Amino acid sequence: MKKLFEQLPASEKMPVIFTSHGNPMDITLPAYGNSFITYLNELGEELHTNYRIKAVLVISAHWCTKGTYININPFPETIFDYYGFPEEYYSDSLKYPAPGSPDIAGHIAKENNLVTATSEWGFDHGNWPVMKHLLPEANIPVVQLSIDYYQPPQYHYDLALQLKNYREKGVLIIGSGAIVHNLKEAGKRMFTGNTQPYGWDKEFDDSIKQKINDRNVKSIINYQNNKYSRFAIPTPDHYIPLIYIMALLDKKDNIRHTYEDILPAFSNRSFIIEPEN
Repeated sequence: MKKLFEQLPASEKMPVIFTSHGNPMDITLPAYGNSFITYLNELGEELHTNYRIKAVLVISAHWCTKGTYININPFPETIFDYYGFPEEYYSDSLKYPAPGSPDIAGHIAKENNLVTATSEWGFDHGNWPVMKHLLPEANIPVVQLSIDYYQPPQYHYDLALQLKNYREKGVLIIGSGAIVHNLKEAGKRMFTGNTQPYGWDKEFDDSIKQKINDRNVKSIINYQNNKYSRFAIPTPDHYIPLIYIMALLDKKDNIRHTYEDILPAFSNRSFIIEPEN
């Protein structure tokens, strides 16, 4: 009997994306409303032109769980999982109505004993604010995988390796997080209008960029060895999606940085891993 994965139809090899999901204050901006939103829209147009995407798998920093879960809901809800924003940030007009894919999510859960199927989650703000600009027509199924908050980095790398073959099945895999993410330190400057980075934030971001370019996945997994990691990544949730994406890198793939922006204690660095032409 064939494995469930093998029953999925073959496809051209898909790229892999690591992206920031930006500042929630940008969510209500129109297409091309600022440089970050412009980047997402232009990347989406590029994907639409170059690839036939059958489904999207998102690893979002905002679905942290004990255990790893995948959403099999055929119609996931849009979750407004942020607080204290103006009323328009909770409007039905912002909802991202893409369908889920119980088939692909079910395949992943059945092929991997570390992953449990659930219908108790939807598209959180690590997912839908990106997708609504990247693929605005919302006509491609989107599946979301949780981050087991209690597992070490190596666990996430090993789990991601088991997802690599889905690139050959038309599944675009996106890790949504931030290489530098320290809200406490960011708030100290941003809320006073000071957008000058501290220094350690830029140094950490530059260091990880170099490791990405060098394909030094081992150092990316062992990021806690960096002297600035406790400031740049005080909690692992936003960094872990990067580990998933780097695990999906093949030797002949190309790496292209698509957006670079460093703010106090926050990085919007984003890149795409593309199959060799």
